[in-house]
Amino acid sequence: MTKPLQISFVQSATDVADLPPSPVEVAFVGRSNVGKSALINALAHRKQLARVSNTPGRTQLINLFETPTKATLVDLPGYGYAAVPGRIKKGWEKMIVGYLLGRKELAMVYVLVDGEIGPTKLDVQMLDHLRANLVAHTVVATKQDKVKSLRRDARKKELAAGCQLDPNDVVWVSATSGVGIDDLRTIVNTHLKIVSNKQGSAKA
Repeated sequence: MTKPLQISFVQSATDVADLPPSPVEVAFVGRSNVGKSALINALAHRKQLARVSNTPGRTQLINLFETPTKATLVDLPGYGYAAVPGRIKKGWEKMIVGYLLGRKELAMVYVLVDGEIGPTKLDVQMLDHLRANLVAHTVVATKQDKVKSLRRDARKKELAAGCQLDPNDVVWVSATSGVGIDDLRTIVNTHLKIVSNKQGSAKA
């Protein structure tokens, strides 16, 4: 088992310009109720680090967490919650896009897709947007525990196809059962270390 991510909450912001500098940063984005906060808690092995709610759309700000090395992790607002008023929804979308395109420290975006229902139209739009703007990203399929074991192989192929990816390029996890959490921790650490090492080499 890899060591849980050592992260602590730093601040919330409504605009990327309000965030402090970071040596390297990764971010988690996905539709409301995909399980972003629960996944971050699982990676850190802490129950209440990121706020979890049964009500979709509760994450309304850019939430910043910091590691002991000052590298940072961001929990972005969920998109696509129908009950949110249009003006607020547009504000969230502007906040998310502004962050993704304006945060120079950003090294990797983890796009969370519900493993039980597959990529929605909004998920596909997010992936298309990231690809069009050359933003590095990794697709993480959540809630693997909710996919029946007999359906998992087929579901993995269907979900990957919906994201225009090879099945091996999708990371499957479950914050509830712990499946895949160890692998995702390793990936997150690798992305942070690779970027940090490259920066160090460039300065040297």
